Amino acid sequence: MLQLLLVVLAIVGLVEVARREAGAMSALGVLAILGVIGLLFGAPIIGVLFILGAIVIAACGLPALRRAWLTPRVLALFHKVAPKVSDTERTALEAGTVSWDAELFSGKPQWQRLLDYNDDGLSDEERAFLDHQCAVAAGMCNDWEISVERADLSQELWDYLKKERFFGMIIPKQYGGLGFSAKAQSAVLQKLSLNETLTVTVGVPNSLGPGELLLKYGTEEQKDHYLPRLADGREIPCFGLTGPRAGSDATSLPDVGIVCHGTHNGEEALGLKLTFEKRWITLAPIATVVGLAFRMFDPDKLLGDETDLGITCALIPRDTKGMEIGRRHYPIGSPFMNGPIVGNEVFIPLDYLIGGPDMAGQGWRMLVECLSVGRCITLPSGAAGAGRYAVGWAGGFTRIRRQFNMPVAEMEGVQEPLARLTAHAYIAQATVMQTANLIDHGEKPAVPSAILKSQLTEFQRSILADAMDVHGGRAVTLGPRNYLGQAWSAVPVSITVEGANIMTRNLMIFGQGAIRCHPYVLDELAAKDANDARAFDKAFFGHIRLIFGNAARAFVQGLGMARHSVPFDDVAAPYAKDVARLSAAFGLCADAAMVSLGSELKKREMISARLGDVLSNLYLTSMVLKQWHAGNSVEHEAALLHYSCQTLLYRAEQAMVELFDNLPNHALGKTLAVITMPLGRRWKRPEDSLTREIARAVSTDTALRHKLTADTWNTQEKGQQDNPLARYNALLAEYDRAEPLYRAINKAYAKGTLPAQALHPEQRVEAALEAGLIDQEDADFMRRYEKEVLEMLSVDDFAFDTFASHKDKIVWHDAT
Repeated sequence: MLQLLLVVLAIVGLVEVARREAGAMSALGVLAILGVIGLLFGAPIIGVLFILGAIVIAACGLPALRRAWLTPRVLALFHKVAPKVSDTERTALEAGTVSWDAELFSGKPQWQRLLDYNDDGLSDEERAFLDHQCAVAAGMCNDWEISVERADLSQELWDYLKKERFFGMIIPKQYGGLGFSAKAQSAVLQKLSLNETLTVTVGVPNSLGPGELLLKYGTEEQKDHYLPRLADGREIPCFGLTGPRAGSDATSLPDVGIVCHGTHNGEEALGLKLTFEKRWITLAPIATVVGLAFRMFDPDKLLGDETDLGITCALIPRDTKGMEIGRRHYPIGSPFMNGPIVGNEVFIPLDYLIGGPDMAGQGWRMLVECLSVGRCITLPSGAAGAGRYAVGWAGGFTRIRRQFNMPVAEMEGVQEPLARLTAHAYIAQATVMQTANLIDHGEKPAVPSAILKSQLTEFQRSILADAMDVHGGRAVTLGPRNYLGQAWSAVPVSITVEGANIMTRNLMIFGQGAIRCHPYVLDELAAKDANDARAFDKAFFGHIRLIFGNAARAFVQGLGMARHSVPFDDVAAPYAKDVARLSAAFGLCADAAMVSLGSELKKREMISARLGDVLSNLYLTSMVLKQWHAGNSVEHEAALLHYSCQTLLYRAEQAMVELFDNLPNHALGKTLAVITMPLGRRWKRPEDSLTREIARAVSTDTALRHKLTADTWNTQEKGQQDNPLARYNALLAEYDRAEPLYRAINKAYAKGTLPAQALHPEQRVEAALEAGLIDQEDADFMRRYEKEVLEMLSVDDFAFDTFASHKDKIVWHDAT
């Protein structure tokens, strides 16, 4: 009996030591004390085993002892198995900052650190711009005209965007820009996202491009010349990075610049002869100044001893001799300005390099540092904004669209996609705004930028697919009335650009995070490269302590014990606690994958993707909880929080299960499953009751609907284009009066009180008035209401030959 008790005490004691990461001395103490007890009180075998265990821990765990014999051997082995980090990979790893993503990697996230990034909202100036200038710009958009008839924004809209300095949101006021915060940039793009062409046109100059590069790296002369001109639209920028053979793998640029002497403005100058071929360059057809990335070579060593200087960025005026620019690509679903740029031996002086000659070869670092911010804002904001509009449109349409004498919003088959798209929109809004808030606090989130880009654009695809489904024929018939079709067809653009989602999910999120965000891996690699045994000892054995700590935390919390208090209310606290549990499980699984696969993990992209999925879903859940904590909740929002967090945590657990099933070492996978999920999976898909509550809330005139569609273009002013969201809002505001009349009239018709031939709603209204079932006031109301409903249900039709671009090829089937 004593032996069993000592074993149980040893296990409990060692698990607690590991959970607290108390170190070798504490573990040694547990075993030594229990060993002495065993020797003194009649359990000599257990006592001896515990004493031997204590000796082993002392030899391997105490720094003074292990450095003499163990650390050199481990370091030698680490040299052999550790993955090699190239210079370009190291540049990417060192770009940006780590904050909450590192907390999730640690396995013991400190929630207060996230909550300390207080959200002060928008300034009065930013709020005024969002409410007025953005509403005016949105009100000038006619999607059909832009996408089909004009294949461009109108001249009036271009002029307005320039006049109001939409292209200078990131440019400081001292250079004539707006100097907006990251949150304001995101809010602007979300409001403009009712039209893809408008969003891209405004977003790109404020994201990756010459403006941001000049701000961070440009010479004073370059800033003084270009930034005021970029801010007021005198200059339209583009940035040439991708090409036929260099897409997501931007480091393999085949475009070259050779240092040489040439003639510029009639004078001899030292410069570069550029040969390049770029594709898919947004704003290129109309750009007046071209940012260009290329590989710089100095074969004659005119600048120094190096011949291969690396990736470099230059800023080139459009009229530079030899550059071919102006042709267009046709992006699917949205004809925003996009096209090729080609140059053959184009000579430019060295002062065209962004930052001047001193920044030669620094282009890759410049690009990845800028990407960490731009990728967090532009495309994710477009996705969040699309979600805002989709909730408004889909909720409105499903409430006024009636089948089987009831709104389709009351049908569970419609409620399911309606609730799902609402949750995705809610998650996207929270994640974009809270990550922008991190940026406003000085963070440059590299790993979250990959999470936001890939996850939220996939959300956008799902949101618009669900919105298309619930609209049915209303959305699949293109024309001026269709507010969804063009947005849906343009989704692949967001999925593909700024790092294709396949690459981002499979390579970047975990691949970058495993080194950049891990508490010890970067230090281990640095110590290995420096052959610093003491630094390696500290990092490596700290890493070992973390592994045991995460295993203990994941197991204990998986049993429902030792769950720490979190600074959230009762609604959010369970989710915050489980993020911490899954963070420990994720940390353990990440280390297990890295140790078991080593450098092979780079090639096991599906394993890496699943680990990235766990991290992504934990990050998204955290941002939702932060938004909940920072904001004022409204009625029905708790249901949406439950639905969103349950969905994300279910996805996180699903990714872990798939990881366990697919690790090459099956025994390791089963062991991890037992440690991290000792009682099995905790989360399931949201219950139907949540689905029904959310669907009804967003399809009626509720505070939740208003909150989710806030900061959209939802007004209809004189002289503006037609606004379907404003029209749906107006119909929903009167729905409580219309629905009882619908029920009374349809009930009377079903009983035979009204004529059988009164098949149309309008006919039934007239018959009900004649039969005295409703009075004149109600009849007038229903005539007006039903007329507006029919207008919002109608689709467009065209002349037979409208769609043929070559009229002479039309087959006229009807000879008459």
